[in-house]
Amino acid sequence: MKPPSTEWAERVGADEPERHRQQAEQLTAIQQDRTQRYGVPGRTFHRKQLLALAASFEVLDDLPAHARHGLFAEPGTHEAWVRLSNGSFDVVHYAVPDIRGFALKVFGVDGPDARDGSPAQSQDFLLIQLNPFGFRSSAPFVALSLAAAQGKLPPPKLPFTGFATERFHSTVPIACGPYAVRVRMLPPAGQQPDPAAGEDLAADVRRRLDAGPLAYEFQLQFFVDEAVTPLEDTSVAWPEDEAPYLTVGRLTIPVGQPADEVAFAEQVERASFAPWNALAEHRPLGEVNRARRVAMDHSVRNRSTGS
Repeated sequence: MKPPSTEWAERVGADEPERHRQQAEQLTAIQQDRTQRYGVPGRTFHRKQLLALAASFEVLDDLPAHARHGLFAEPGTHEAWVRLSNGSFDVVHYAVPDIRGFALKVFGVDGPDARDGSPAQSQDFLLIQLNPFGFRSSAPFVALSLAAAQGKLPPPKLPFTGFATERFHSTVPIACGPYAVRVRMLPPAGQQPDPAAGEDLAADVRRRLDAGPLAYEFQLQFFVDEAVTPLEDTSVAWPEDEAPYLTVGRLTIPVGQPADEVAFAEQVERASFAPWNALAEHRPLGEVNRARRVAMDHSVRNRSTGS
């Protein structure tokens, strides 16, 4: 096991601004095509919202010094929104294998925003059930996405037991003060997979909430060195035996949800969930995150205009 290190460095290519702009325009073309197909504006990826949930996010007390930055600087409880989604740019049935998204928006944060230094409005975390990301950089991911959008790839084989029984990962790093981390969220203790969950993933979560709140452990995994925990190469999983996870928070989804579920779901659907909706102390790191910033900004603008 190695100690957390601040000796990380980003490698920014000179061609990134133009390359990321072109990638964003290619992805926006998919978004516009799907908007015409389905008749309503939507996100490029994670178009289908499965469930919107109100939650609370507790920052734990007595964290070690290397973790006490940004959101985790002080113990306390924050209001949070959860958006559960299918990862596809298409609207498909629950049973169709897909990447599943667990997006988290934490409110009541204090500090400058990662984008421009203005007061941050939220700290967002976008998690999926896969780890690692599977691509060294954004270019092969965009190429695969374009092929998938054109129907040139077979459906993915991604078994998934449910949002209360899987682990979720950021797969890409963010800052934690002077450190770099990846994020993982563990499912609530004692929850067992239900073979029928895949037929209606939202109903599976609701059924479990009928029995009691769902509490997830929120963890950080710290960069230790470039050989073990490469910052820019998102195709590599950081090994737990050399870079262990540290539990820093707890996300709790309570039994009681907003009375007007439809109105709340619409509010969450209108909201922007993005890695760059973040405190400066949790700035997204690496080429994939830099590409996501451009692509997601394009997606948000396109969704707001309905074009």
